[in-house]
Amino acid sequence: MFIIRWILGTLILSINWLTTPRGVKRDAVAQAAIDEQTGNLALYQYKACPFCVKVRREMKRQSLNIETRDAKRSEAVKQELLAGGGLLKVPCLRIENNQGQVQWMYESTDIIDYLSGRFVPA
Repeated sequence: MFIIRWILGTLILSINWLTTPRGVKRDAVAQAAIDEQTGNLALYQYKACPFCVKVRREMKRQSLNIETRDAKRSEAVKQELLAGGGLLKVPCLRIENNQGQVQWMYESTDIIDYLSGRFVPA
């Protein structure tokens, strides 16, 4: 099973690398404003998870600089995800608002819809 997962993971990452989307081009001021807004977001993910790749591709398409945290390779990140979100399931977007309240959003489609709705390219 390990070999099959390794082959599939390598294939997913290779295809992603070969077909990486281009990001939205913004002027420096607009990109700085977007970067400030994404400072309170973090994506909990696994590197070769196809659903995580789907979310990261959308982040790239929209030129969003969202911190990624690998819940598979870091025990501390795994514990953060379990303690905060309640599930060891990826992808998971951690959203902290200006008042310090935190929301945990699972499901790649929901995350992409949220990002598309919040950071619509001009």
